[in-house]
Amino acid sequence: MHNPSPSAVSHVGWQRGFWSLMGTQFQNAFSDNALKQLIILVLLAGATASASGEKKNDELVAMVTAVFSAPFILFAMLGGWLADRNSKQRMMVYVKTAEMGIMAFAGLALWLVSLPLLLGAIFLMGCHSAIFAPSKYGILPEILPHDKLSWGNGILELLTFLGVILGVVAAGIFSDAFLKEGRAWIAGPILMAIAFVGWLLSRQVTPVPAADPTCPVRINPVTDLWRQLRIMKQDRDLWRACWGNTGFYFISALVMMNMVVFCKDILKLTDTQNSMMNVWLAIGIGIGSVVAGYASRGRIEYRLVPIGALGLALSTVPMGWTVSRLILSASAWAAWASPPAFSSSQSSPSFSTVLRRRAKARCRVA
Repeated sequence: MHNPSPSAVSHVGWQRGFWSLMGTQFQNAFSDNALKQLIILVLLAGATASASGEKKNDELVAMVTAVFSAPFILFAMLGGWLADRNSKQRMMVYVKTAEMGIMAFAGLALWLVSLPLLLGAIFLMGCHSAIFAPSKYGILPEILPHDKLSWGNGILELLTFLGVILGVVAAGIFSDAFLKEGRAWIAGPILMAIAFVGWLLSRQVTPVPAADPTCPVRINPVTDLWRQLRIMKQDRDLWRACWGNTGFYFISALVMMNMVVFCKDILKLTDTQNSMMNVWLAIGIGIGSVVAGYASRGRIEYRLVPIGALGLALSTVPMGWTVSRLILSASAWAAWASPPAFSSSQSSPSFSTVLRRRAKARCRVA
């Protein structure tokens, strides 16, 4: 039987499938970061209040982040292969089904307060996201009209980072509400119910045929990563967008990792207050993503990239100044959190659009 190409999928009535995808992605980003941040707060709460406590906090945050990130290196290529070989919409449904089980396991780990089990839950959630990512990103050009792609990427970035920040905020609320009473495990069933909502939304995403049902299996992350990098390097725009997007996420992770420790050890905030500091990042990212999406006017707007990079570089100076001058109030720190987030989000939609559009074109000729 002949399978229609993804480009043959009709874009008529694309709104329902698109917004279902956006809802699924928001839930995914929210749950990922709620669980990761909650486990960080649980581990920080259990750290000893010794002279080396601050150093231990740094190590715990770095360890959890590394465990969550490792699956993206190990299994992202496998996720890409699965997304090519199967319907991307169907893959999202499968991954959301697995997420409900992972959240049940996370609830058990939080109940036992076992470091190996907590790290295991984080690792499984990282695997879930690594498999989910190629499908959610790859399906966007297949369900959106061409002239809506830049706008769609802006909305995707907005909801992704809103989900990230609100997930971090929820983790702080969970911690203050449940952790002191030894009931952090309650967050497990709550996140499991939220995952069920994500599963329902994923079923409403526009079904698309498999992009390449006969593509050979690729499970070696090293050799396949090297092969993909060589292919990308042949396309200058794709190559630069890849590293630009990597830099964007590197800076985002670096800021969020340091913010949680800084707010706890220096500003002495509660877990809820600590997490609420991230709202200022959400405001900057949300406004910036929408502005960038509309400023692109249906095309890739390369001029936003240097503007965003320059704004990011200049707006981080006052953040360092508040620390060096010992202006250590939460309000001063929060006031300077939004401008870097706004500036960085000017570049991200352009990078994302290039990656989706150029990668799709490259796949057709590869």
